[in-house]
Amino acid sequence: MEALKGVRILDMTHVQAGPTCSQLLAWMGADVIKFENPQGDATRGQLRDVPNADSLYFTMLNCNKRSITVNMKSAEGKAVFVDLLQKCDIIMENFGPGVLDRFGFTWEKIHELNPRIVMGSIKGFGSSGPYAEFKAYENVAQAMGGAMSTTGTPEGPPFVTGAQIGDSGTGLHLAIGLLAALRHAEKTGQGQYVEVAMMDAVMNLCRVKWRDHQRLTRQSLSEYSVPTHQGMGAVPRAGNDSGGGQLGNAIRCKPGGTNDFIYIVVQEAVWNALATRIGAELGIAGLATDPKFATIGERRKNQNDVWEMIGEFALKYDKREFMAILNELDVPCGPIMSTEDLATDEHVKGRDMYVELDHPQRGKWYNIGMPIKLSASPARVERSPLLGEHTDEVLKQVLGYDDVKVGALKTAGAFSVPPKKAAK
Repeated sequence: MEALKGVRILDMTHVQAGPTCSQLLAWMGADVIKFENPQGDATRGQLRDVPNADSLYFTMLNCNKRSITVNMKSAEGKAVFVDLLQKCDIIMENFGPGVLDRFGFTWEKIHELNPRIVMGSIKGFGSSGPYAEFKAYENVAQAMGGAMSTTGTPEGPPFVTGAQIGDSGTGLHLAIGLLAALRHAEKTGQGQYVEVAMMDAVMNLCRVKWRDHQRLTRQSLSEYSVPTHQGMGAVPRAGNDSGGGQLGNAIRCKPGGTNDFIYIVVQEAVWNALATRIGAELGIAGLATDPKFATIGERRKNQNDVWEMIGEFALKYDKREFMAILNELDVPCGPIMSTEDLATDEHVKGRDMYVELDHPQRGKWYNIGMPIKLSASPARVERSPLLGEHTDEVLKQVLGYDDVKVGALKTAGAFSVPPKKAAK
């Protein structure tokens, strides 16, 4: 059985953070009703690569959902919304501050209409504090949550990460919160409001840097390749340093292209075998027992020399060849995988992490698969819905409306863009 079968979610979220959350829950079996205004989620038309088709931005974040369009500016549309509220276990939104309130649906009103419902809300900076009214996007959250200041090289500008930790990372946090609140509601009969701020989520994902921030009040950070000292304040950018107890770095391999790198972690337990292999090939006798590198403390002090020697060795091999050598020595490592590498990788294919789907508008396309593997509830990845594709289905199956009522609501404009007023 699907793990969340029987759970119904009214999903009013759009763009990336909220849809990431609801797509994961849909893959786990929840019935996610994507509640869109008649124009639809803005990402349907953003960064389009196929004319007149939903964009990849939309399709890759909205699999396994049903779409209903409702005009919340009409009284009839609001009545449909209220009816759906009373049939759902969870409602989700990521509007700007106060948008849902202005429609007349505060959390207090929603809770009054359905005391069991759980409400999930994503905000840039939360509903309290001096930043509460500010707008946020992915990179704004990375900037203000501490990620950018610690990413990049010391002498260069701060960098955003390619991983969408502000949007998708926030969606993952919300999924956890919603499931916890849902369990609470099942036990007590009372729903609750679940809020995740993008800035907060990024801070949580940067907790290793907060560890180092506090260590700096007492000591230097010996594992960093850049100079640090007690009391220096902010955690510095340190390139590709591992940021952990073991030394790590990205090493260039042949033929020296953009992604011809491998990331290596030099654990204390593997140093002897690694140094013996490198020393033999580079003609450096006794490297494994050289006092300059014999202990983790000495290797930290002289890590730039360690990376230089490993780098000289690596230029003789491509990243896959070097990976094979390191795996034989039990050295933790991984080649820098480009999107092209991953799209054709057997491991990725075998774990259903790049899944081919068919779409009535765009034809064949690929989506990232379900990253959470449940042994008794394997996910089935289905295409995203067309705008309003399931409006009639939801009205009849979920709300029990008959054809006459559906027709009357359509005539009243409950599901369509209101007509423009004629110019005088």
